Formats: sequence, structure tokens, C-alpha cells
Amino acid sequence: MSSTPPLVLQQAEARHLLQQVDVHQAMRHMFLDLAAGEAVQPAQQLVEFPNATGDFINYLGVLAKDGVYGVKTSPYIKNPDGALVTAWTLLMSMDSGQPLLLCDAGELTTARTAATTAVAVESLAPEQARRLAVIGSGPVARAHLHYVKGLRDWQRIAVYSPSLAGEADTQAQWRAQDSRVEISANLEDAVADADVVMLCTSSAGPVLDPRSLAKPALVTSISTNAPRAHEVPPEALGEMEVYCDYRATTPGSAGEMLLAAERHGWSREAIRGDLPELVSGKAPRPDYRRPVFFRSIGLGLEDMALANALYRLQRQGQ
Repeated sequence: MSSTPPLVLQQAEARHLLQQVDVHQAMRHMFLDLAAGEAVQPAQQLVEFPNATGDFINYLGVLAKDGVYGVKTSPYIKNPDGALVTAWTLLMSMDSGQPLLLCDAGELTTARTAATTAVAVESLAPEQARRLAVIGSGPVARAHLHYVKGLRDWQRIAVYSPSLAGEADTQAQWRAQDSRVEISANLEDAVADADVVMLCTSSAGPVLDPRSLAKPALVTSISTNAPRAHEVPPEALGEMEVYCDYRATTPGSAGEMLLAAERHGWSREAIRGDLPELVSGKAPRPDYRRPVFFRSIGLGLEDMALANALYRLQRQGQ
């Protein structure tokens, strides 16, 4: 049987097409499909290179309603000048078994990571939430603000990152993104009286203890792919209402959950809900008697959903 070469999208092309996609709603619909059994999400697959020279992670996914499946593969390659990290998503047809799209996944990863947090904020943040804190200042942090800025009537948006000090141009870019942005001098000032705190760092160790906040708030975390990376102390999980993106896979990868289970007797059964349960109305909402913690690790389905949207857009334009 003859085959047609897949469409190949480089980073710039993917960025251009993503501007035409409602990424937030694409993520919400994907989680609804997962809740309805119309999608399949296996656990991440970590494969180490020989001689400790790096590794790669495969994120798999099946979107049956759309007739596609695929894999995002992301290597971590060690070299003398520093580690190299890339990511590519391959989209396949469930009908023909042929490759449809090979896409540089850098832009997809940033967008879907932030939009997944937005789905969580939409579902979990108090309706009266008015004070937002963003911890981190890179592209992922800016994408987080992009997707959540309209979800509540924010009266204060505080941004903090050590790297922002003295960076006038970067500070100006943040303020240009939203006039409500205030650049905080330190972490304590940024999270003061916050209703929602989004941790958007690449830290492999604790950045914030949600128990230290002035009042119970929603704290979201993405962390990094470093082994057992975590942005909150593992021991804090037992004193919070814990949610995640997908309960079947997140506890087996999220560093704070692994460490909390090993060291403090925490159980994945303590997770109150995940995004499929939240968007389908099957999970209880938090009462904010305690801090609320949401953890995402990234799913192959998220990349599949965006890759499929880009593929359809490109086909329509041809």
C-alpha cells in the first residue's frame, strides 16, 4: 500500500497556527472525552540512554472520536555545553494507519501546559477570587497568565521571579501583557493574600509551602521532568485538598506525590478529583477550609488534541 508523507510543521509554523486555536477549550473538550471513555491515556514512558548520557520520555494518547492516535517524544540529551531538550509530536490515523503530522512540539507543550492549568483554575478557584500570583517569568509563566487572565475578575496580578530583578525590558513585557500586572520584589509580597498562586518554575525543589499562606488558596504546580521534581514540600500534601490532571498517571510521576507516599504515608486515594472528573461534574469542589493543590504533569492526549487541531487547520488552508 502506498503511503503519503506526513505534514511537517516546524516551530514557527506551529506557533502561527496555534494563534487560530482556542487552546483552552480544546483542553477542556479533551478531558471531557477522557471522562466519557472516548480517549485513552497511558502512563508516561521513560527510557534512559546507555552510560547515563540522557533519556527520553514518550507521551502516548488516543482520541477515538477524532480517529487519531500518536506520541510526543521528548529527549534529554547531555553534552559538554549543557543539556539539550527537544520535543516532537507524531499524529497517526486510526483509519489508515498512516502518519498525518510531524510537529515540533515546543509551542504545543507551552500552550497545553498553561491551558491545562487554566481548566483547573476555571474549575477550582473560588468564584470570588480576585488576587492572582504568578511565580516564574519564562514563556510558560506568560502563557499561564494569557489563559487565566479572563477567568476571574482579578483585581491584582502579582508576578515574581528572581530573574526579573533589574530586567526592565522583561518587566515591561509583562505589564504590556496585562495592565493589572505588578512586579513583586519577593515571593512573600507576591503571594500576600492571594486567592490563586500559579507555580510556573523549572525548579526541582520546593518553591512555596501552601500552608504558609495567609489564607487557604488554590496553588497550581507544573514543576519539571527532573526525577522527583516538586515545587511544594511533599509533607504538605496530607494537609491540603489535592487534585491533579489525571489520577491514573500523575501520582506515578509527580515528585511530591512519590515522596509523600514513601516518606509520609500519603496515598493517591486522597486525591479528591482530576480534570476529567471536574469538567464532567463528577468531582467535589473544594470548600477552602484547607489549602487546595492542583498538580499537572502533562498528558500525551493534550499534545494529540492540539496536533490534530493544527493538522485540520493546515488541511483546510490547502
